[in-house]
Amino acid sequence: MFNITPMVRNLLIINVVVYLLQLSGLVSIETFALHYFGSDMFRPVQLFTHMFMHGGWGHLFSNMFSLFIFGPMLERFWGPQRLLAFYLITGLGASLLYSGVRAYELNGLEEETSIYIENPTPMGFYNYMEDHFKGQYNTEFAVAYQRNPDNTTYIEESKEAVRFVFGRAFNSPMLGASGAVFGILMAFGLLFPNLELMLLFLPVPIKAKYFVLFYGLFELYSGFNRVPGDNVAHFAHLGGMLFAYIMVRMWQQNDYRNY
Repeated sequence: MFNITPMVRNLLIINVVVYLLQLSGLVSIETFALHYFGSDMFRPVQLFTHMFMHGGWGHLFSNMFSLFIFGPMLERFWGPQRLLAFYLITGLGASLLYSGVRAYELNGLEEETSIYIENPTPMGFYNYMEDHFKGQYNTEFAVAYQRNPDNTTYIEESKEAVRFVFGRAFNSPMLGASGAVFGILMAFGLLFPNLELMLLFLPVPIKAKYFVLFYGLFELYSGFNRVPGDNVAHFAHLGGMLFAYIMVRMWQQNDYRNY
C-alpha cells in the first residue's frame, strides 16, 4: 500500500520543500503564484511555478494525499517520464482554462466598476459589495451612505472601496497543484474505471469512473454557481480534468498504432 514510486515521491518532496520555502519567505507568492495575464505582476514562468505552491497546510495535504494515493498506479502503468509530462501539461492546461475564465469574469467586473464610478448610488454600492465582497465590507458605512446619498465624502469613499475590490480581484493570484492532481484523478478514472475505491466519507465502495464523474460534475456546478467568499479555482480543476482526458485518449490512440 505504501510502495511509493520514484516520480511521485519526487513530486511530493518538491511540493513540500517549496511550501517550506514559502513559509520561510524565500519563495514569494507575489513572484511565483499565477497572476492574471493583464496584471503587472504576471510572469510567464508562473504558469508552471504556481503548481508547486500552496495556500496552507490543509491545501498542501489534500493535494499531496491525492497524488500519493492515485499517482503510483499511473506511474507503474506509464513510467516516470510520462507521468511527469502528464502532471506538468495538465497543470498548465488547468492554468490556461482558469485564466481564460478569469479574463471573462474580470472584464465583467471592470464594466460594473466603471458603471458605478460614473453613477454612484447607495443601492449600487450595496449591490456591488454584496455581489463581489459579501461579508467583508463595512455595513455601517453602507447604512450611513444610504441615509446621506448626496454626501460627497461618502460618495468618494464608496468609489475608493469599489476600486479596492476590483484591484484586489485583478491582482489576486492562483496557486496549488490542484489542476495537475485533478488531471491525475481523471486519468485514474479513465484507465482503471472499474477499480473500486473506499472513501472516508462513503460507507460503501465506489468505482473509480463514478467517483471521477461525480467529482467533475460537482466542480462544474461549483464553478458556475460560485458563492461569495469561495476562493477555490474550480475551473482550474476542470481544466486539469479536460486536458487529462484529451491526453489519455491521444496516448491510447498512439499506443494502439504501435502494435
